[in-house]
Amino acid sequence: MGHEAQRRMMASRALLVGLSGLGAEVAKNCILAGLSSLTLCDPSPVTSFDLGGNFYLSESQIGQPNRAALVKDQLAQLNPYVHVDVASGIQKLDAASILPLLDGMTCVVITVPLPKPLLIEINNKCRSLNCSFIYTLTTGVFASVFCDFGENFVVADKDGNPPATSQIESILLENPAVVKVLEDQGRHGLETGDHVTFARLKGVEGIEDKKNYEVKVTGPYTFELVGIDLSSLPPSGLQQGYITQVKQPVNLTFDTYETALGKTPEMLSDFAKFDRPGVLHVAYKALAEYFEENGDYPSPGDEAATQAVYEKAKAMDSEISERIVKHLASGSKAILSPMCAAIGGIVGQEVLKACSGKFTPIPGFFYLDADETLPDGLLPADEISPTNTSRYDSQIACFGKTMQQKLLDQNYFIVGAGAIGCEMLKNWSLMGLGCGEKGHVYVTDMDRIEKSNLSRQFLFRNTDINKFKSSTAAAAAKFMNPNLNITAYQEKVAPDTEHLFGDDFYDKLTGVCTALDNVEARLYVDQRCLFYRLPMLESGTLGTKGNTQVVVPHLTENYGATRDPPEKSIPVCTLKNFPNQIQHTLQWARDYFEGEFKQAADEVNAYLGSERDAYLSTLQPNTKLDTLKIIRKALVDERPVSFEDCVVWARLKFENLFNNQIRQLLHNFPPDQVTSSGAKFWSGSKRCPKALSFDLDAACEDAEMRNHLDFVVAAANLRAMMFGIKGRTDEEYFRESLKNVIVPDFSPAEGVKIAANDAEEEKNNSNESMDTGDSEAEDLWNSLPKQSELAGYQLNPIDFDKDIDDHMLFVTACSNLRAMNYSIPTEDTHRSRAIAGRIIPAIATTTALVTGLICLELYKVIGTPRKELTLEAYKNGFLNLAIPFMTLSEPTPPAKTKAMLKGKEWNWTAWDSLDINLGDITLGEFMEHFEKEYNLEISMLSHGVSILYSFFANKKKVEERKVMKMTEVITSITKKDFPPNQLFLTLEIIANDKDTDEEVELPYVKFRFR
Repeated sequence: MGHEAQRRMMASRALLVGLSGLGAEVAKNCILAGLSSLTLCDPSPVTSFDLGGNFYLSESQIGQPNRAALVKDQLAQLNPYVHVDVASGIQKLDAASILPLLDGMTCVVITVPLPKPLLIEINNKCRSLNCSFIYTLTTGVFASVFCDFGENFVVADKDGNPPATSQIESILLENPAVVKVLEDQGRHGLETGDHVTFARLKGVEGIEDKKNYEVKVTGPYTFELVGIDLSSLPPSGLQQGYITQVKQPVNLTFDTYETALGKTPEMLSDFAKFDRPGVLHVAYKALAEYFEENGDYPSPGDEAATQAVYEKAKAMDSEISERIVKHLASGSKAILSPMCAAIGGIVGQEVLKACSGKFTPIPGFFYLDADETLPDGLLPADEISPTNTSRYDSQIACFGKTMQQKLLDQNYFIVGAGAIGCEMLKNWSLMGLGCGEKGHVYVTDMDRIEKSNLSRQFLFRNTDINKFKSSTAAAAAKFMNPNLNITAYQEKVAPDTEHLFGDDFYDKLTGVCTALDNVEARLYVDQRCLFYRLPMLESGTLGTKGNTQVVVPHLTENYGATRDPPEKSIPVCTLKNFPNQIQHTLQWARDYFEGEFKQAADEVNAYLGSERDAYLSTLQPNTKLDTLKIIRKALVDERPVSFEDCVVWARLKFENLFNNQIRQLLHNFPPDQVTSSGAKFWSGSKRCPKALSFDLDAACEDAEMRNHLDFVVAAANLRAMMFGIKGRTDEEYFRESLKNVIVPDFSPAEGVKIAANDAEEEKNNSNESMDTGDSEAEDLWNSLPKQSELAGYQLNPIDFDKDIDDHMLFVTACSNLRAMNYSIPTEDTHRSRAIAGRIIPAIATTTALVTGLICLELYKVIGTPRKELTLEAYKNGFLNLAIPFMTLSEPTPPAKTKAMLKGKEWNWTAWDSLDINLGDITLGEFMEHFEKEYNLEISMLSHGVSILYSFFANKKKVEERKVMKMTEVITSITKKDFPPNQLFLTLEIIANDKDTDEEVELPYVKFRFR
């Protein structure tokens, strides 16, 4: 959210009217985000429908009054810094009760149906109080959201993206002035009307640093400075500098609820349903009329009431979809956990926008639906009639009792119990997934709970810190629904845990859900799902951005079928000598931390913990000399015995890194150096550096940090920690100690090679690898203290952790000093932490939304009642709550490979295999089976890297193997027995059609031997 937005939010108060399923979700998300105060208002008694979405209500509370009071204490536990209270003395939701509560509120959210006149009255009073108004409903698999933030709502940051930054290549001295940015660093990302500031500008008069300039975009790498005439200036030489976008406030005007009702909403959630917002707008108005006349929504199975709603909608629009209106009316009382989660995420973010002024709000009405989960016609009344006592009444009202039983009998495996995993388990417990006699849920996560998890992983509390995520989340989900059958593991899902998650494990599953934070693990799970032909539910978040992907066997492509391009790496020579962005200096600082405080200690410990000769034999010729120098420095030349020694070391490191090395670089490449083509060497992305003179009081102009002092303090303390010496941080001590440090004078060395580009760097490295420096290495080796002289002595390697302030102080100071060398704008510790750790925090709102959307897909995977779904019915989601934007689109079908098998064309996909389930037959029987079944002659058969048969193999060996069982053939080659839980073998085959003798391209063979 940013510091300013968070401060505004922590001073905001919100009123939440309605604590059924949607209200609970909105409350949870707002409390986790850190509002100052949230007042709950809902005197209504608990119904069985509420249990479909409210995770803090139970069946034993059905009929008890005041839903708000019943859930208040558990909601308050989510964040002790948020004041949660219940509006007192409220007997019914009418004007007399609600209107007095609006005073002093920043935002009012209504999540239960109220009469139109009352909503208009509340909305109008909100306007008079400059208070944002949100009205939102979930009715089965349909939902609506309305936002009115007033006539003049100021958005401080419309999209939440970091300000665009670029490095300047040149500025054309024209009227208006034209700026061109370096193309190799990407597009400038600006829009006409944006404002920019300049920093570290060289070679151009008439443009001031830190002054705002309006731009007019003329191309992806160029823009004009509006109103700036530089045509009268004389031609300049080298031009360099940086531009940074200045986020401008945006003023937005909203319609009132009454006005917006008369307009057709424009915001789409699914581009395949262009007319759906208009249809639902009319349908919801008809439903609202019915509610005002009858005081309640239609009951499931009440055909007369459903028809009455349709007649009202038809009177407004004669061509309206009968199916949509009737399904909306029939399921209008249903509170479904997935839809509550999805809309709760959206509305929760709208509340945060109202309170913080950050991100663009929804402009009026927004509708979402998942009608693909519903049958074509209404189900019979006896199939959907409520019991009024079951927590599953809401789902039964939409999908029927048969579908609910299917949900209960599912066996699902969820990999990960972090933010997404917690939300998913909550949804599943409310849906009843795995809660039947035949059903089960398995969850695994090897991580333990940290304090930072509590703001987005809502199943955890302060008392759970350091416990395993999986077992804690499983216990919390089971508390919500005691019938949930769940088993928790603390293992990763990878090849080395296939003894646990093997054939027998996947054989009993009906689906898999990933809640992972890395692509590698997702790809592994994806391969497992492909092999076992299991559906996979995939989702991910990146701040306010999120995505969902449903993978259905044979119908959609698998997760790994399309991948993002690999992340662009920073060239080595750029990091070492020619940085031009703060990302470069931060990466350099992180690498330096790793080498100085981790790798050096590891190397010393490896030496001390080994026999001398054995250790020497492990050293690679091209790195032996450098490694021995590291050990010699740590154990002899620079080994500290006191903290003062660490301070001296840190001061000398400053001099070497930020003064001497820069002076050596300028000795090799002077500021006026030209290339062989006559161009200036220090131009374009190469910034001419300057050496820094040590000054304890110096502060950088951008981040305003005392980087000189910070570097020495952080470096000395990390050095002390590595050598087991007690550190200290008081400034006066450092001032006194540094007065006594003697810094040797520097003289540039001759013959030092510095690569001007990556090609030269590679050449230098190859030359160095040829020169092993054996004589110098031998002298160093003989000068090292014997291990016996240092028995029991060990260094403490320090692993970089972005969440440890001492680590980040060093990295930030080191990066900023490097940036100051090269006139790169510096960053403070908070921003450096985000860049160095590549942090885009998970937030509760986006997490809730993506899990809600993927659980709506889960309904489809399990099976829409009385309907066979095609590819178009499934939806992948892409969203950004900041803009706001959402699009649901059909998945991509799997790619097909054409093969001729037994004279017929077979178009197979990655989901297909040749399945053989004949037991552990012999190799000869296996080959005969292929001839009879597929008319194929095998020319080569392999298992992994082992060739079991080939046409060119030794005939005698082939005949011996043909009478052996398949497993015996493989174990005779691999010398490994099969695990007891393994059921299948994966075999690769090359075969020719016996009639045409042409090779046939085939999928793998899935051979079940047990």
